[in-house]
Amino acid sequence: MILMLFLRKLACRLTLSVGVVAVLAACAGSEKAKQLDLGPNTPLIGVRSAWSSNIGSVGFPLEIRTVGNLIFVAGSDGNVAAIDARTGGDLWRVALGVKLSAGVGSDGRYGAVVSRDNELITLDGGKELWRQKLAAVTLTAPLVAGGRVFVLSGDRSVSAFDAASGRKLWQQQRTGEALVLGRSGIIMAIGDTLVTGLGGRLVGMNPLNGKVRWEAPIANSRGTNEVERLVDLVSGVSRQGNQVCVRSFQSAVGCVDGSKGSLIWSKPASGATGVDGDELEVFGTESDGKVIAWKRADGERAWMSDRLRFRSLSAPVLVGRAIVIGDESGTLHFLSRQDGAPLNRVPTDGSAIQSSPVLIGQTLVVVTQRGGIFGFKPE
Repeated sequence: MILMLFLRKLACRLTLSVGVVAVLAACAGSEKAKQLDLGPNTPLIGVRSAWSSNIGSVGFPLEIRTVGNLIFVAGSDGNVAAIDARTGGDLWRVALGVKLSAGVGSDGRYGAVVSRDNELITLDGGKELWRQKLAAVTLTAPLVAGGRVFVLSGDRSVSAFDAASGRKLWQQQRTGEALVLGRSGIIMAIGDTLVTGLGGRLVGMNPLNGKVRWEAPIANSRGTNEVERLVDLVSGVSRQGNQVCVRSFQSAVGCVDGSKGSLIWSKPASGATGVDGDELEVFGTESDGKVIAWKRADGERAWMSDRLRFRSLSAPVLVGRAIVIGDESGTLHFLSRQDGAPLNRVPTDGSAIQSSPVLIGQTLVVVTQRGGIFGFKPE
């Protein structure tokens, strides 16, 4: 039995999973805090709408995967597509006929998603290849690399499958807190190491057999109950070479040397979305809408902006001299990377930005809750 905590806009929603998901409770009853009036938009950088498409409504923690000039996206109803980020045209699109809980993983050839029925579904060039039943709810997009599909599930298990045949190669199980965060987690490759987020730790594993090579603690569980002890790492990382910076849910932001698993620094932070950055700084949004920049070298705060408080912000993406953040109204905010000052803001379709924005080549791509896929050209 796996207990999972679903948090949307930081409302408490407990989910019990025994092959199916049942919502037990929600506690979002408090009155919404007042947002700051942003006033008229004064563009200081140009942003041009390049193209738009649609994948169908998105009600799960979608991760946009980028490979070359392609983006891979999916909708809740089982639509999966590979789209040319330069034009917005489909390379392929398929309807799987099932509701999805996680996606999309791809290496450019193979694609992988997970259904609400806990099935791992793998595609080859847009054609379904195989399905494998998983033991637990999965909200993290699979990682497809080296001819294998790696899966991080809600019970903190990590599994590996052969991409061509679907044969299960290995599985490692991590015991811990009964509650698991209902958000997309971390599973990625750094060199020849499979790196995953297990609880509040970043863990390096041998991709051939799942054996642990190293562990780096970003945050430690504290508190008087299971909810307060949740410190799982959330998707959205900032990687520079072997250095990886990540967020622990409502606890910390920290950076790790991924070549040997040593913690470089960890600082208290109270956000629920991932981070982005470059060799100088790491950027993130806090749960109350503050936008913060930390110095990458030592984690000291470079600046903080509170203009976007209480707008349910996405994780940021760094685009030239701007950081770009989506909000619950579907607006993209372009802020100065120097101090968080506003540079521009552009609308989408009026529904919440559902995925963290991504930059692929010269195109900025976002997906909304209504399934709108928007390509922009920052100038």
